[in-house]
Amino acid sequence: MTENIEALRDEIVHEPDSGFAESTNVAAFMDEYGIADYDELIERTTTEIEWFWDELPDYLGIDFYEDYDAVRDDTDGPQFTKWYPGGELNVAHNTVDRHAALDAERRNKVACIWEGEDGTVRELTYHELKRQSNQVANYLESVGINTGDTVGLYMPMVPEVISILYGCFKAGAIAVPIFSGFGVDATATRIEDSECSVLFTGDGFYRRGGEITLKDAADEAIDEVGHVEHTVVFDRLGASDDDSDLEIPFDDARDAWWADAIATRSDEYETKSLPSDQECMLLYSSGTTGKPKGIVHTHAGAQLQPAKELHFSFDLKPADRFCWVSDIGWMMGPWTLIGTHTFGGTMVMYEGAPDHPQPDRFWELIDRHGITQFGISPTAIRALRKQGDEWVEGHDLSSLRILGSTGEPWDPESWLWYYERVGGGDTPIINISGGTEIFGCFLSPLPTQPLKPCTLGGPGLGMAVDIVDETGESVRDAHERGYLVARDSNPAMTKSLWGGDDRYLHEYWSAFQKPPMWNHGDWAQKDEDGFWFLHGRADDVLNVAGRKVGPAEIEGAAMEHVDVNQAAAVGVPDDTTGTAVVLYVIVEEGVEETDGLREEIRELVGEEQGKPFRPREILFVDEFPKTQSGKIIRRAVEATYTGEGLGDLSSIENPDALDNIENAR
Repeated sequence: MTENIEALRDEIVHEPDSGFAESTNVAAFMDEYGIADYDELIERTTTEIEWFWDELPDYLGIDFYEDYDAVRDDTDGPQFTKWYPGGELNVAHNTVDRHAALDAERRNKVACIWEGEDGTVRELTYHELKRQSNQVANYLESVGINTGDTVGLYMPMVPEVISILYGCFKAGAIAVPIFSGFGVDATATRIEDSECSVLFTGDGFYRRGGEITLKDAADEAIDEVGHVEHTVVFDRLGASDDDSDLEIPFDDARDAWWADAIATRSDEYETKSLPSDQECMLLYSSGTTGKPKGIVHTHAGAQLQPAKELHFSFDLKPADRFCWVSDIGWMMGPWTLIGTHTFGGTMVMYEGAPDHPQPDRFWELIDRHGITQFGISPTAIRALRKQGDEWVEGHDLSSLRILGSTGEPWDPESWLWYYERVGGGDTPIINISGGTEIFGCFLSPLPTQPLKPCTLGGPGLGMAVDIVDETGESVRDAHERGYLVARDSNPAMTKSLWGGDDRYLHEYWSAFQKPPMWNHGDWAQKDEDGFWFLHGRADDVLNVAGRKVGPAEIEGAAMEHVDVNQAAAVGVPDDTTGTAVVLYVIVEEGVEETDGLREEIRELVGEEQGKPFRPREILFVDEFPKTQSGKIIRRAVEATYTGEGLGDLSSIENPDALDNIENAR
């Protein structure tokens, strides 16, 4: 079995069709600049940093109101690089205004196809998006929002979130997206930290066929921390209807329905011209301890990075329909919107659960709307794979040109299932990794590359990344595992943290200081064929008796057992080996949780990963604590086992799962 697993990891399974490769956006870029092959492309774009980021605005057709004086000013070091100083632009101009100002065909092109969990479908054109985002901007100014003020978005996934985001950009406000699945405490923390005086929310949304109210949680959060003076409520569940049975709290002095506050405003507004480094978004990333980190993004960075990635990595074309499974409160939500709309493209937004009413909901979505690029997390694919191939069969997925993935390491079997069953065995998986802090990816395959299962390809264009050991020495070309770092800055790298420079420097720049390198916290490796892989977070890596392995590798081995549905591996203190593996397992429906099954799983892991990594203990549970995007929060599992402080839990969609972990059998 071990040999089979290793063979899967090391085999090139995807070779791009030559006709497809020659037609890609990245091939056109290489032709334009006389770049002969992939190696030269990566070398040039990651070492000639200023050349690449200077060429990009013109090449991608991104408008600046005022030309920049220089590509960057790094006088204060890579930690505090100023990108495109002297320049002025606005993301909303590039994503909305210029498309809506063109001919009728472009003006009336669909910017968003939205499908609710109940099957409702709505379409929003660029003309409608401009009018609505102008109304949002006018409303914000009417309640005293000025450039640099913060505005909260605690919204259900409806098309209006796009207008709110772009309306904030137009008015120079800093948008603060908050995940709609957060409870009171997590929402209150973000309102308190950002001090937003305006909050957009909704009466609720649908999830697995039920009505989930949102307004009451918003009110409790506001009551807890204050700051919010105006709340705009979007009616998703019909609560504003006189004959509605749904009762939600409403404060006439503070609250206003969307129809009254926004739809009544003028739909004319002159989008502000703003400095390149003007803040446009405050995105929150959870820390292992303390309060969440407020990640600060600028108009230039938030504009350039997603546009670059959708154009080159995801080969976005004018007729494409792009869909990434995400909430507006996670980085991939705004990333999808900005990247798609920069080019006047169409994105598909889905409101509900991936398995409602049945496990084929996503495959129906792709079939019904002709989706061409589809992105999802590995954990979500693992869960859908376990439901069986029959749920994929019968759906026409031939519209897919590119598959996407991010969030965590893959196991080869699930990657191959996604590639073969969903992609038909000829659609590349663009498995990217980066994060909220850089509003994009450090690592990304290109659609012109061959692929091995689970690979992240190599450095993203313009991203000067490396793999180093504890001393900061590069081990990339020695093919050793090490820390993923950035040796230079990029425009979308957070300019600091909302809480101040000290925490920013400590979190990202303190591990390697001579020379200064951004420590991303991932455990990475480049193999002898040049393919890059991730092995989990560096602080998640299991170091058993001096031997290191990523938790995803242990979990992948365990899930090869026919009775195992999901698994989560954590490292715990051990007197003999320093660290021992504890494995939590969810079994298939109807399977009995026995000591015999524990031993079978234990031996299987030992067979595939080596005897030192056989779990010291295997515990059965019914669910894992996860984020909304499906990622298992291993640090919460580990802290529950060891009894240590749990730290920030705001990213957990299902906090009750921690009780399940604590009472594991």
